[in-house]
Amino acid sequence: MGGDHLEAALDVMNDGGRLALCGAIAAYNSTDRVPGPDNMSNIITRALSLRGFTLAAHLDLSQEFNARMTEWFAAGEITYDETVVDGIENTVDAFLGMMHGVNTGKMLVRI
Repeated sequence: MGGDHLEAALDVMNDGGRLALCGAIAAYNSTDRVPGPDNMSNIITRALSLRGFTLAAHLDLSQEFNARMTEWFAAGEITYDETVVDGIENTVDAFLGMMHGVNTGKMLVRI
């Protein structure tokens, strides 16, 4: 769930640190209020800044982003995690697993 990740991040933030907040996938299908972190006071005591963002607000940077990412991938400077499930017949299980957080990184179905 997203709340436990935010809680872990708040515990290790440096004074004056900044957090970028995006998405709320942990709560997408929740019918109850999702429990939140109990250490939000760190935002005050460490003078942290939290700022939300959306992709749509930065579309003007997409060409630059694509050019830089292409270079970084080619140079091996970008790494990522992914979980691969084999077989289209396992698509539903892969999706449900993703929604329950059983994957690491991106969830992919290889067909």
